[in-house]
Amino acid sequence: MSLDALKHRHGQSLKKYEILRGSKPVSKLFSSARSVRGQFIKVLFAPLELDGFEQVQLSLPQVLFVVGKKNISDAVSRNRIKRLMKEAYRHEKTAAIKCAGKHTGGGNQVLGMAFMYIGRETVKPSPERFRKEIRSLLEGVVRMSPG
Repeated sequence: MSLDALKHRHGQSLKKYEILRGSKPVSKLFSSARSVRGQFIKVLFAPLELDGFEQVQLSLPQVLFVVGKKNISDAVSRNRIKRLMKEAYRHEKTAAIKCAGKHTGGGNQVLGMAFMYIGRETVKPSPERFRKEIRSLLEGVVRMSPG
């Protein structure tokens, strides 16, 4: 399926099956991931085998958004930052699809990605700043060689 067809089919939505869930895939991602770091966000990524996991569309990465309590103590602020990261990711999803195409070896693999907020409580970036940072991080993932 072409990139344009995927964009048209999925639009800029973030479907439930695109979210990385379950302890096995998350622990596999964190144990074998490579990373790219920005000013506010760090992205961990690794191809994941789908042996026992729910079958998903292989061309789409599975994503996870993380904001630690040590960085942001207030739950309302953590949830807001997660919403902003999800919104920024939705708008830059075509770059994420390129990442999945480059870093999965075909077969039964999907690209797992974790977007981790590494900023501090004193500085809260704007939605546009999140979008620019996620765009540059995804471009960095595409530039990295697979494996």
